[in-house]
Amino acid sequence: MLVTKVIEKKRLGGELTANEIHELIRGFTEGNVADYQMTAFAMAVCIRGMTPDEISALTLAMLESGDKLSREVSGEVPRVDKHSTGGLGDKVSLVLAPMLAACDLHVPMISGRGLGLTGGTLDKLESIEGFQTQLSGDAFDTALRQNGACIVGAGPSIAPADRRLYALRDVTGTVASTALITASILSKKLAASLDALVLDVKVGGGAFMQTIDQARELADSLQRVGALSGLKTSVLISDMDQPLGRAVGNAIEVNESLELLEGGTPRSKQLARARQLCIELGAMLLVDVGRSPDEEVARETLAQSIDNGSAKEAFLRMIKGQGGKLTGPLPLAPKHTVTATRSGHVEAIDCITIGETVVSLGGGRRNAGDKIDPKFGIEMNVAVGDRVESGDLLMLLHCSADTASDYTALLQATVRLADQPVAPHPLLIEQRPSRTLGESR
Repeated sequence: MLVTKVIEKKRLGGELTANEIHELIRGFTEGNVADYQMTAFAMAVCIRGMTPDEISALTLAMLESGDKLSREVSGEVPRVDKHSTGGLGDKVSLVLAPMLAACDLHVPMISGRGLGLTGGTLDKLESIEGFQTQLSGDAFDTALRQNGACIVGAGPSIAPADRRLYALRDVTGTVASTALITASILSKKLAASLDALVLDVKVGGGAFMQTIDQARELADSLQRVGALSGLKTSVLISDMDQPLGRAVGNAIEVNESLELLEGGTPRSKQLARARQLCIELGAMLLVDVGRSPDEEVARETLAQSIDNGSAKEAFLRMIKGQGGKLTGPLPLAPKHTVTATRSGHVEAIDCITIGETVVSLGGGRRNAGDKIDPKFGIEMNVAVGDRVESGDLLMLLHCSADTASDYTALLQATVRLADQPVAPHPLLIEQRPSRTLGESR
């Protein structure tokens, strides 16, 4: 295969054959296709796009560049997972995985690290002393069998072509491609040998997909390729015009996850939204693997797993099983208040600036090798639609005392107030049940 001809064909808008795509990815994995050639291919895909058949072939080629997790350890127990396209304060994995484990499902979750304004599940879990996010194959199987849930990073043998390609995309402006995003997500999820997958596609100011049309395009692609690959794939499009829950950061999101797992009535509407999203995503999975006759019964089952304490027990077992020591809430940096400068109704929240502030403080990373301090973060006290008076608390900033004043005015401006009442944003925008092969939307 002549690599330049494949790149040129895609640059001109042609449709690549499955064989051309597989040979390209195989050559890239084996070192016979240069990084600059793969970057040119990624740019051509960004500009020209890919057909569903091309995306499916790319997904399978990246999957086949590495290994799959063993299915034997689960036996007859259904294996499920969830993936989020990224959002501010999104700690759903920390809550949902143990909820599902408490419902006698196996959750082999391959997660990532944060980069930019969105935090990574692995970074949050590594706030816990001793927690191991890299396990050998045998250790992973043991943890999954004993605890029902195991959250780790993708090892070097899982979709290695995707890892190399993403590193190039991240520094060449080629991340924003529905085709490449789809193949990246599903190649790793298919490697986990799942029975069902639910996707939380975020849309709004704090999400990668800024418009509903972008979110729908990605949802269509993910579901279509999931069905072509034989994986039951359901989708929920959810609001990310404000943080999910109240906590934004690493240790602070672990603490909020613990609070959610305590059960009972959430202390705020923000926590109620986070709990609702976890339950909705989990309900779709329980129905897809036949553990519940419908989503209403599934929601009740999942809510009970929180309120009776079994989900929290599963969470603590998972933490201990991966070497973590967690006896209570994690320590945070000192808190500083950010208050409203006038009265009004919360019209919008600038998620990007809030996320960038956490990164600037050292609670996130701009580059893949950056170290983070998990103690930094923000706790929101308001949501879109709230009425606030001058001097009311908008948020708590957890940082060192000598830097708090540098960010106060900036954070005050992230909460935009209107004189007239504002309607709250709905959390759930669209819900799409899984599709079978050949079924159209």
